[in-house]
Amino acid sequence: MKIGLVYAMTGEIESLLTQENAQPLQTVAGVPFYQIRPDVIACAGGVSKVNAAMATQLLISLYQPDLVLNAGVAGCFENMPIGSIVLAEGFLQHDVDTSTLGDPVGLVSTVNRVQFPTSDLDRAMAAMDRVGVPYRTGWVATGDWFATDTPRAHWIADTFHPLLCDMEGCADAQVCLRNNVPFMSIKSVSDCLFEHHDFIFNFPTAMRDLNRVVMAFVDQLEA
Repeated sequence: MKIGLVYAMTGEIESLLTQENAQPLQTVAGVPFYQIRPDVIACAGGVSKVNAAMATQLLISLYQPDLVLNAGVAGCFENMPIGSIVLAEGFLQHDVDTSTLGDPVGLVSTVNRVQFPTSDLDRAMAAMDRVGVPYRTGWVATGDWFATDTPRAHWIADTFHPLLCDMEGCADAQVCLRNNVPFMSIKSVSDCLFEHHDFIFNFPTAMRDLNRVVMAFVDQLEA
């Protein structure tokens, strides 16, 4: 099984490039692609939904993966330890709103849905169980906005009830849906939105175990 890994930031992919067989493949439209091992291709598409969608489509068109796995850091609507691992149940887009036309908030036209469930959650959970690290499952709200403790963040929480928020995942999911490619996602908590003290975005701690978990998850999916 060929697996395509989609990240946003180059800092999220760096630890994969130290693996013994990792090598750069090509850069297309500014998106770098790497062969991590014979059955795993990874890319860092950039921050935001447009960048994520473009990278995911390029990955699918160029390398025809059997599964796309989005990985990276995300903010959390609950007070969870930084670095907590979350297996996504699905995604939605909090900044899509054609409700003036009578649509539900978050409805994405063309595909005409609000929710984008990940593929084969039972199989993914079984693989994570075999990895043997603590994890949560939950929904992720995606939008072109770095969320902090503001009225908008509380509106997102109250409207959609997600566990996490990010800036790319639902774009990846939407592209995979339209290409009929299975999609999964693993996130690591980098910040907690509603902690009432100085905002802390702890990228190093969030990344400490993420890629080790991602590769172990890939191994278990292939087992």
